[in-house]
Order: sequence, then C-alpha cells, then structure tokens
Amino acid sequence: MFDPAEREASPDAPRLVLGIDPGVSRCGYGVVRRDGSTFRAVAYGVIRTPPRDELPTRLATLLRELDALMVEFPPMAMAVERVLFQVNTRTAMSVGQASGLALALAGRAGVPVVHYSPNEVKLAVAGDGAAGKYEVQQMVTRLLQLADVPDPPDAADALALALCHWWRAPLAAAGAGPAGHGGAPSRGASPRLAEAIAAAVAREEAR
Repeated sequence: MFDPAEREASPDAPRLVLGIDPGVSRCGYGVVRRDGSTFRAVAYGVIRTPPRDELPTRLATLLRELDALMVEFPPMAMAVERVLFQVNTRTAMSVGQASGLALALAGRAGVPVVHYSPNEVKLAVAGDGAAGKYEVQQMVTRLLQLADVPDPPDAADALALALCHWWRAPLAAAGAGPAGHGGAPSRGASPRLAEAIAAAVAREEAR
C-alpha cells in the first residue's frame, strides 16, 4: 500500500512547483524553486514515448517517468495546462490522457493541482495573453536566468506553468481571484511579476 508520508519532503527541503505540459508523445515538465524574489529552474525537459509502441505501453512509460520525477523532486504543488479547445481530436485525447496520469499521481501523493489556460500562462510570463512560443521561451530564459533557451518549446511551456503558479497562487490566497479558474489577472494585479520581468530584461540588456 502506498504511503503519502514516504514522499513528504524534509523541513529543510526546497519548496518546488512542478509544471506539466501534457501530451503522450511529448510531455513537458519543469520544476521551479523560489529563492526570495528570484526563481530557479531545478529541472526541466520532455518525456517522450515511442510512437511505434501500443498506447497502453506508452501510457505506462509516461506514468513511470512522471512518478520518478515526483519522487526525485517532491513538489508542493503541480501546475497543469488546461486546454480549452482542440481542433484535432487525437491531440485532445493525448493531452487528456497525459493530464489524467499527472493528476492521478498528484492525488496519490497528496499534491494540490491547479490548471492554467495557455492565455493565463502567457499573460503571467510574457505580459501578453497572445504571445507566441518564441516570446514565452525568451521570457522563461530571462526570468530563470538560464544559459540556453529551453528546447523543445514543451519544456519552456512547463517552466512557464510553474512560474505562473508561483505568481498566481499568492494572488488567489489574497482574494485577488481564483488561481487557474477562469479570468486572467489584470496587468496591474501583480507588482512582483512586473518587477521580475523588468529585472530580467535589465539583466539581458546589461550583458
């Protein structure tokens, strides 16, 4: 029988948020730690499953990799992308299946899960709900002070989800709006977000 206490981090362990950009073929993940006013990427990448394998085998592979990730980096919260609409039915099913696995693991471990729409994440990280993949990658690189741009974009999206939660959760707790449920925050809702973006741009320009 699984015991959630086995995954409890020690009091001195860093507080981590795990971002998940779900998909069966490619599942992006990003673990972000906060140090005061600075955010650090602890781990990020993409979990891939071979297209030639049968779907049950691919899901088992994804489940195993996500489980190992949560054991290595026990998160205090999981931020998962919420896809509101998909023209491609197969893509929608893939996203739903991968998302379900992540949610099941979080539920088993007692980790709270928050969903954010792509527009919410883009607005939080890039200041523009219509920002493209490139803009998100660039801002994630700046905000986390990474040496290289996270690639493929799935990894950058997962890091952006984790960053979005770090900024949105305190607002929700303060009554500024429910994190991950509906409307995006106003542009003036988070001074710390604006300060973080400004500082990241300043560092980039100073190089």
